[in-house]
Amino acid sequence: MKTFIRVLGVLVVLGVAALLAFIFVPVQRTGPTAQLAADFKPAAGQGEYLMRAGDCMACHTSEGGKPFAGGRAIQSPMGTIWTTNITPDKDTGIGNWSLADFRAALYDGVTPNGTHLYPAMPYENYRKLSEEDVVALYDYFMHQVEPVSNKVEETKLAFPFNMRFGLRAWNWLAASYAAGSKPDAGEDAQFNRGKYLVEGAGHCAACHSPRNLFMAQDGIDNTSKAFLSGGEIDGFTAPDLRGPASGPQTWSTEQLAAYLATARNAHSSATGEMMLVVRDSLQYMTHEDNLAIATYLKKIGSNGAAAPAAQPEKAEVTGTETVLSDAKHDMALGPRLYLDNCAACHAISGKGAGETFPALDGNSLVAAKSPKGLISVILHGAELPSTPDRPMKLRMQGYDDRLSDDEVAALATFLRAGWHNKAAAVSAADVTAVRGEKH
Repeated sequence: MKTFIRVLGVLVVLGVAALLAFIFVPVQRTGPTAQLAADFKPAAGQGEYLMRAGDCMACHTSEGGKPFAGGRAIQSPMGTIWTTNITPDKDTGIGNWSLADFRAALYDGVTPNGTHLYPAMPYENYRKLSEEDVVALYDYFMHQVEPVSNKVEETKLAFPFNMRFGLRAWNWLAASYAAGSKPDAGEDAQFNRGKYLVEGAGHCAACHSPRNLFMAQDGIDNTSKAFLSGGEIDGFTAPDLRGPASGPQTWSTEQLAAYLATARNAHSSATGEMMLVVRDSLQYMTHEDNLAIATYLKKIGSNGAAAPAAQPEKAEVTGTETVLSDAKHDMALGPRLYLDNCAACHAISGKGAGETFPALDGNSLVAAKSPKGLISVILHGAELPSTPDRPMKLRMQGYDDRLSDDEVAALATFLRAGWHNKAAAVSAADVTAVRGEKH
C-alpha cells in the first residue's frame, strides 16, 4: 500500500511539473523556411500585394476606422474576438516587433511575449507562406503602413476559452505541420500558384472548410476530402467549392476567375463576407493569379479539371414559374411577395440577368443549410463592389422597413423551395433573430 501511495505521489508531482512546463515554458518559435541572401529586398509592391492576397485589411480595420488599426469584432462560437492593431505604432501596434516576432505570429500564432493568438487569426493557413513573402509582408507593415495609435478592446472570452495557454495543445493538433508550401510535382506552375494562394495567403479553408471536433479546420489541403467542402462563419453558410453541384464546379474556369475578380459572373454574385473578400482582396489580384486560383479549385473538385458540359437551353417551365405566371387571386403569400418585390429583377424563371441580377434558382446562398445569409440580404440588401473589370457598383435595396418577420419568412421559404431549390422552410423566429443583430 505504501508503495502504491509513493508511486501515485510521484505521478502527481510529475503531472503538476508537466502542467507547469506546459503553461510557463516558452513556445518554440518556427524559424525561416529558407535562408535568404543577406541583401534580399522584396520587389516593389510585393508586400502590399501579399497583404491584399492575405486580406489583412478586412479583419484588421474597423468600420470607419483607419487601415490596420484593429478594433473589428469577430464573432466566434466562443464569443467576440477583437482584432488587433497591426500598424507600426510602437505603443499600441507592432512597431517593436522583429522579423522573427512577425513570423511567429504568422506561423505559430504567438506574440513576442508568448501570448497565444486566437485562431480567428488564420495562422493554420499563413503557416504555408514562403520566407520571401513573410519578409515582404514585414517590410510593408513596418515601412509602408501609417502608424496609428489605437488601443483596441481586449478580447475577454468566458472560461475556459480565456485560458490562452490551452491553445498550445490546440496548435499541436491544428498547426503542427512543417511550415512552408511544397508544389505538387505532378502539376504545372499555374496549378501550383493557385494552390499556394488558396491554401496559404488566401486562407480559403478558414471559411469554406468544416471544423472538426476541436474546432480546427478539417483539412488544410486537397488531400483531405473535407477541404473546402463547405463551412460556417458567424451562422452564415460558406458554400462547398468542390462538390459536383457547387458553383465553382458547374462554372467554367474563366467564369470562376471573373467571379473572383468582380464578385459576379453570368450565374451568381457575391454577398456578405465573400463580397468583402472581393472588395478588399481578390479584385487586386492579377488576372493570372485569379485564373490560377480558379484552375486549382476546378482541378481539385469532384469533376476534375474538365470544363462543365454545355447544357442546351431547356424549354422546361417549372411549377414555380407557372404559379407566378398565373398569379391567381388565391396565390400564397410567398409567391405574391416575390411578384411584388423581386420578379422585376430576378424574373419569374428565377434566372435573373447575368452579371447584374443573380439567378435564384440553384443559388448557393438561397439553398444554404443556414438561411441566415438569405434573410440578411432580404432585410438589409446587398451591394456589389466597384472593381477595375466591373466599375459600376450595384446595390439591392433592403426590405427591413417594408416586410414583417412573417412576410420575410414566407418569402424566404418560397425562394428556398422554388424552381429546383430544395431547402428547409424559414420561420418568423429565424427572421427575428437576424433582424435583432447589429448590422
